[in-house]
Amino acid sequence: MVELNASMMCANYGCLEKEVRELEYGGIDSFHIDIMDGRYVSNFAMSLNDLEYIASATKKPLDVHLMIEHPNNMIDMFLKNMRKGDTVYIHPEAEYHPSTTLQKIINAGMIPGIAINPGTSIAYIQEMLHIVDKVMVMSVNPGNAGQMYLPYVGDKIEKLLFLKEKMNFKLYWDGACSIDKILTYAPKGFDGFILGTTILFGKNRAYSDILAEVRQLIKEKE
Repeated sequence: MVELNASMMCANYGCLEKEVRELEYGGIDSFHIDIMDGRYVSNFAMSLNDLEYIASATKKPLDVHLMIEHPNNMIDMFLKNMRKGDTVYIHPEAEYHPSTTLQKIINAGMIPGIAINPGTSIAYIQEMLHIVDKVMVMSVNPGNAGQMYLPYVGDKIEKLLFLKEKMNFKLYWDGACSIDKILTYAPKGFDGFILGTTILFGKNRAYSDILAEVRQLIKEKE
């Protein structure tokens, strides 16, 4: 089944408890938490406190996306607020020795993942594909919601779809995630999509209705 994950940086923080409850009721598969430090990307987003709260408010898995410099220096702080089986994505460019950070994630009982920026080549991250369970392709430059899809990412996506079967990792889409992208790439082998303002948030519709509609469209394409 294709996973649908909520990008919580797009949620309404005036009623976060209600947002989590309604997403969970609507059948979301996981809560995607974007942590930004204002250095690796030119934005500040979710905090450790947000992560801790969402972890306490739901039993659904967390996907923690660390858009921070040198995550190895503070990875333990995040890991102790997560549950075994949650996912942590790092950006390989942000770390001197990314495999060391990934090993810490594995040792803590979490699922190791890497996020690949639009300008990052597959050659740069290929060796890490041996040790990660998930690869998240950024179809926009990291740091802000509501950006436009970058078409040149398409060639890299096709190469990763070929490699995922050979190297046994799951493939996820983050950024400008429209319904046409889901219906094009889910049948090709994508395992999940991070849903933000393009489909899920700010639509004045129940999350349960939106998620049910997306799942039905995916089913019809199978």
